Amino acid sequence: MTKIMFVCHGNICRSPMAELIFKDMIAKKGIKDNFIVESSATSTEEIWNGVGNPIYPPAKAELVNHGISCYDKRAVQLKKTDYDKYDMFIAMDSNNIRNIHRIFGYDPKHKVTKLMDYTRKKGDVADPWYSRNFELAYKDIELGCKGLLEYLSEIKDCSN
Repeated sequence: MTKIMFVCHGNICRSPMAELIFKDMIAKKGIKDNFIVESSATSTEEIWNGVGNPIYPPAKAELVNHGISCYDKRAVQLKKTDYDKYDMFIAMDSNNIRNIHRIFGYDPKHKVTKLMDYTRKKGDVADPWYSRNFELAYKDIELGCKGLLEYLSEIKDCSN
């Protein structure tokens, strides 16, 4: 069982999109039981009195445009204790990496990476919060999730 946590700043756009896109991919491949997939935020900006905001409506609409249903996902914050609960922490950008390291204080098992590191494109996932381009963010995330799944498949093939 591989446990993956996608992480962005507020957990209302990119990381929940990544969570749902990846879950859709593994469901279509019939391997969803091999994974636990969640998402979280490095900040508390979208969490009020312990209750997180739902997925941002334009992000939700972009997912629906691609046939991915959105459940009642609400923003949650990444916690230091999550480090031992997950195998991978997949950040959307360099600022997320810095903030994840601030929360964890360490990464001795090298669990923290960026989603685009699993692609030839590299760099950061486009942030639709600022650009308003949710289609571009979706494309980046889909590309990254495909690359991540290929990477995980290669690792599994090598371990057999």
